[in-house]
Amino acid sequence: MIATPDHRSSLDRPLTPAMLRTRPLLPSDQALLWDLLHVSLWDPPPAPLRPRQVLDEPRASIYARDWGRPGDVGVTGELPGEATPVGGCWMRLLPDRQGLAWVDGDTPQLGVAVLPGFQRRGFGRTLMRAALEAARTYGYRQVSLTVHPENPAARLYEQCGFGKAAIRNRYHLMIAPL
Repeated sequence: MIATPDHRSSLDRPLTPAMLRTRPLLPSDQALLWDLLHVSLWDPPPAPLRPRQVLDEPRASIYARDWGRPGDVGVTGELPGEATPVGGCWMRLLPDRQGLAWVDGDTPQLGVAVLPGFQRRGFGRTLMRAALEAARTYGYRQVSLTVHPENPAARLYEQCGFGKAAIRNRYHLMIAPL
């Protein structure tokens, strides 16, 4: 498991999204991706993070297992002077009707997470925009995700081009054309 930083940086200046360097999410980032997936499984407060064992369930593991397959696209973000990545945004195509955000065989499902200690500072927007650009470059025409109706990140998703398309198991299905 990746160690998460506290709210203070090792630098003496504030860390801003402009300082974030993004890079592709690689197969060698598999451990990081499991941490990101764990954080991305958001439940309304006051609920804590779900037990880490939830990642062993096929309905969760499909989003991260064996990262780096054809069609997997994602980015992670790093800051100068920080040993821990800020977070990441990733997407993958899943087999027929698998995943809550399944739309069709050509639309990857997106996950995004900012690790504790870096949240609520604008890093998610930078990560998402970089990942959407990577998806566009890869040749995807749209991307989907689901979001809990109480999750404040829904506003970020709308700002990044996602629109609500349906309700799935009480979650909003959102799609962004690329």
